[in-house]
Amino acid sequence: MAVNFIGAAEINGGLSADTAGYIKKCENIYNQHLAEAAEKIYLDSKDRPLVLLSGPSGSGKTTSALRIGKRLREKGKSVHIISMDNYFLPADAPSIGEIPLDENGEIDLESPLRMDIPLFSEHLEKLFRCEPISIPKFSFRTQSRVFGEPMRRQKDEIIIIEGIHALNPQVTGDTDDFTTCLYVSVRTRIVSDNDTVLHPRTVRLMRRLCRDKLFRGRSAEDVFAMLPGVTRGEDLYIMPHKDRADFDIDTFLAYEPSVYRAMLLPELENAAGTGCFGEDGEALLRTMRRLIPADESCVPSDSIVREFIGGSSFSY
Repeated sequence: MAVNFIGAAEINGGLSADTAGYIKKCENIYNQHLAEAAEKIYLDSKDRPLVLLSGPSGSGKTTSALRIGKRLREKGKSVHIISMDNYFLPADAPSIGEIPLDENGEIDLESPLRMDIPLFSEHLEKLFRCEPISIPKFSFRTQSRVFGEPMRRQKDEIIIIEGIHALNPQVTGDTDDFTTCLYVSVRTRIVSDNDTVLHPRTVRLMRRLCRDKLFRGRSAEDVFAMLPGVTRGEDLYIMPHKDRADFDIDTFLAYEPSVYRAMLLPELENAAGTGCFGEDGEALLRTMRRLIPADESCVPSDSIVREFIGGSSFSY
């Protein structure tokens, strides 16, 4: 998919002229991408009842999966959505010691070996064959997991499985014959001024800064400190496999940076003097200063933006 560009002045102009209309226009573009993917999944569901949906951190995987699921239900399909996060290895797993170390000598939390690959592969095969499984539930707080009630895919049911490693063949194995693959991410660069162009990874960083502050108790300094490891993991384990996707969906909404502005600008201003962020942080701060704010009350309850600011009407 080609990379798109949009100027801060264009965003400001759209919101100033007609805030509600501009937001609706942006949402409709994303909706159309999801509708095309859902139609393909629906048509192929007899032979390919499993959907693998991947994307890097902050790409909007959860909302994309839920909204595609909603469209498929509207077409009469039964849909179940599974998060691959529940297949992380618990801290007491014997194979936890096989996870490689990162450049700092710590466990590489982005590695696919953090997952219980044998169990996940077994479950993929059983889901396809409509055999019962027991889906684990992983606790990030305790780094432990429990197993829930048995689940069995019904003959015409579609299973959407979302996670950062969903397209990595080391994790999923040879499943091309019975899966449809989707890759979602930001594919748009924001041109703030002649010297500042916000890379898609920085737009995703914007989303993560909001989400982690609200839901994970992390400061901007914490998020920037984690950024090198997250970026390294994306380059090693996620990006090389995006060509497997049958659909590559740009999840960027042009109005969203203006919604994040109220939350992020004070955070970035405070962090600017700490030396915690480099070029990405400087570019993000300059862009936030250029944009006019948009009130979050204008954001639809099913918008992907709600994944990062709260108030979503969706849940697993």
